[in-house]
Amino acid sequence: MKNKMKRIFNITLLALIWVIIMWLVMKQFKESTIENRQTEYETQNLSSNYNEAVIENNIENQINKEYEKEEVITKYKGYDVIAKMEVPKIKLKTYILKQCTNESLNKAVAKFWGGNPNEVGNLCVAGHNAPRNSNMFYKLKQLKIGDEFTISDNTVGKVEYEIYDIYTVLPNDVSCISQNTQGKKEVTLITCTNSSTKRFIVKAMEKM
Repeated sequence: MKNKMKRIFNITLLALIWVIIMWLVMKQFKESTIENRQTEYETQNLSSNYNEAVIENNIENQINKEYEKEEVITKYKGYDVIAKMEVPKIKLKTYILKQCTNESLNKAVAKFWGGNPNEVGNLCVAGHNAPRNSNMFYKLKQLKIGDEFTISDNTVGKVEYEIYDIYTVLPNDVSCISQNTQGKKEVTLITCTNSSTKRFIVKAMEKM
């Protein structure tokens, strides 16, 4: 009887010790999880706040920046003009039309997507790959990363851009028109290539 009681006592004691150990382990795990989540939350907030601060700083710097002023015509061959683009490397001088239609693209290049010229965001400009028209994007393929061009408008002025990426995409790939520019001024030039089976993309950012 005494041996039986002793065994029961020992088993109960072991069970109690096991429960205490498990409770301590779970408590430590819970505290560690909460701490990790808190750290992750704080890190995400710091990252978000940093990105917002960078964007605000970029916008403020660009608002305060002085640009050369140049008067740009407001009409070209019956279409509204929003800006003038000059690309010295390929001797291109053209007007960016406000409307992007089949008809307007036969006259010059046109705004395809984005905000106003020379403002924060991604101004996407489309143009035909037409060899007979000197004001279109036929020579766009001659450009290289590091080449520069300017866009002039009647609100901001004349802004210099530097090419940082060149690539081709399928016609249904519209990632190049994203407006996530981290508070910077970006321009995307788009034209056809490979017998219109692909799009030739030139990405440029304001030259600082």
